[in-house]
Parts: sequence; C-alpha cells; structure tokens
Amino acid sequence: MGTWDLSRTKHHVLICNGGSCSRQQADEVTHAIRAEIAHHAAEDRIHTTRTKCNGRCEDACVVIVYPEGTWYKNMTPESGKQLVSEHLLQGEPLQDQLTYAYHTDRFIPTGQGSKGILRNP
Repeated sequence: MGTWDLSRTKHHVLICNGGSCSRQQADEVTHAIRAEIAHHAAEDRIHTTRTKCNGRCEDACVVIVYPEGTWYKNMTPESGKQLVSEHLLQGEPLQDQLTYAYHTDRFIPTGQGSKGILRNP
C-alpha cells in the first residue's frame, strides 16, 4: 500500500467498522461510499478511513465527516452513496441522519441520535 498525497483532499470520511457497526452493514457501507467516490472520480478530494469504534454504538452504523465534524447515524449502503453525492460533492448534509454538527468550539447534538453519557458529569 502506498502513502496518499492528501494535498487535494477536502473531506476525510471515518467509517466505523467496529462490532456494533459491523452488525449494521459497516462493510457494505464502506464499499458503497468508496464505490460512489470512484464513480464521481473524486478520490483525490475525498479520503476514507475504516475505524474500529467511534463510541456511538447505539447509532450504528456511524460515519463521520471531517473537517466539518458532522456525525451520522444508521448509515446504509444507500445513504452512504447519498452522503457522497449530496454532502461531500454538493455541500448538503443528510439532515435525517445527522446526530452531531461542530459549531464554534464543540459538537452540538441534533437530537436525532442516542443521548449517550458524559464521562465527567
């Protein structure tokens, strides 16, 4: 495997392939996102990384987009393709699956994902 030149990269997509997400089609979501990126010849603009656990297991399958800091829940192969064509290429986040968005200095919950627990309440 080579070392990627990221100088043209606009988005970094982190696709959870941990236990809970794997039970919710993580591998299929990963392949669908990567295929859609290739279909649009956007490999230099969109970089993907499989992760293990992103800590939001109740929202599986979780996909995160940086540098925006948007977190998505319940991703499927179909919504993965939509993520590429709508969010990454057109700048329109998928509102129905958006769980967190980064604003100013922290992640703001949309109210659509699992509440979760604070580490230090």
